[in-house]
Amino acid sequence: MEQEFPFSKNLFWDVAPESIDLTKHKRFVIERVLVRGNLIDFEKLIQIYSKDEIREAIRMSKELDPKTQHFCSWYFEIPAEELYASLFYR
Repeated sequence: MEQEFPFSKNLFWDVAPESIDLTKHKRFVIERVLVRGNLIDFEKLIQIYSKDEIREAIRMSKELDPKTQHFCSWYFEIPAEELYASLFYR
């Protein structure tokens, strides 16, 4: 039996959810949930991926807006200067 896509489908309006591989497309999924997801999506995210996987995606992300960066820096205990995207918001 195929597992149902765990996140709100409207987050991935631009791609077919069934084409998303949660392992291969990990960074894309993490970024999209952090930037556009709701609390339920966030809770699912931290159940599916380890904190280290999420931290790595956050550090590499070019998609995080300043508000999301600030939250992620605080919640995942990542110094703001370690965020790739923070270079663009200084």
